[in-house]
Amino acid sequence: MIPVSVMVTGSGTVSFSIKGEYNKDKPSRFSEVFRPIITWNMTYKCNLRCIHCYINASPERENGLTTEESLNLVDQIAELKVPLVIMSGGEPLMREDFFKIAEYARERGLKLALSTNGTLITQKIAERLKELGFLYVGISLDSYRPEFHDKFRGVKGAFNLTINGIKNAIKAGLNVGLRFTLTSENITELDNYIKLALELGVKRITFYHLSASGRGRELKNLAYTPEQYKQFMDKLIDYAMKLKGMIEIETTLGPFDGIYIAKKIAKNKEELEKYLKFVESSGGCGRKMISIYPNGDVYPCQFIDFIKLGNVRESKLRDIISNIPDIFVNTDKYLTGRCSSCLYKHACKGGDRARAYYWTGNIYGEDPLCPLKELHI
Repeated sequence: MIPVSVMVTGSGTVSFSIKGEYNKDKPSRFSEVFRPIITWNMTYKCNLRCIHCYINASPERENGLTTEESLNLVDQIAELKVPLVIMSGGEPLMREDFFKIAEYARERGLKLALSTNGTLITQKIAERLKELGFLYVGISLDSYRPEFHDKFRGVKGAFNLTINGIKNAIKAGLNVGLRFTLTSENITELDNYIKLALELGVKRITFYHLSASGRGRELKNLAYTPEQYKQFMDKLIDYAMKLKGMIEIETTLGPFDGIYIAKKIAKNKEELEKYLKFVESSGGCGRKMISIYPNGDVYPCQFIDFIKLGNVRESKLRDIISNIPDIFVNTDKYLTGRCSSCLYKHACKGGDRARAYYWTGNIYGEDPLCPLKELHI
């Protein structure tokens, strides 16, 4: 995760309320390798059929862990004193026992966030989420154009349902942010998308670089060009300054964003080094986060589905996370291709290992989405 607003302005909204204040001079220590943020993919079920879904969710699929197994997992997570649990899916609100699990998690003292498509958030559900103290609700919205969002999410009418869910969540007093997956077909929409975000009153936008996991393996044709990337990032930096204190901007699955921003805004070599260390401290798969899949499999993050760390049905979570492969902790030591000779590999860690693995066939290879060489950075 690259906290664009924090890098550019030193200010945040949602992230500061969750993590406390941090900046290039004081990087966040909210999570660590053996005390990670956990994304808990609670179910394979989803009422949408998103063309890029990293977990291949659909309405016909199963939940995974039983209620009893889920409550036991909550106990194990609580024992680790992790800083945050992101309840995700599939669509987590498809689970009939979602609120039973969430209520128990709160009783155990866990801090909770929700990752959702937003279509199922009625006013009653929004108010229940608020009662349970959810710190943040991230809702996927991939365009200001209903026709694009519906096509991308695989269900006609999804856009309107999502907008209603966003409005219900905001009305209930929840911290709401949008999640936007970048492709060559929507990367030029930033101006109109920001306008919509301001109208809705959200507090954060996270831009996701397209993952190659799950259905994303077949979407390399949707990758943006380096020139599209440059235009997008220059605008994003400008918006981060304009929206300071109103909407916090972040990106994820593209640590090279941090390099681009650092080179753009650093006033001298000393400041550049501070920004690069800040980018490195922002974490990544297996370093400051892990993911638990619906069937109990544990991975370095939700997008790395090809290196399993263990399964909570077979081993204790504490033991599983002690076995993070070094490739995810000290990634820069293993890189090949153009990433191996990059001046910024220590900070960037080679971008996204899932794209390298699925789109080039080499987990140690270069991230095919990284535009820095083409942009002479």
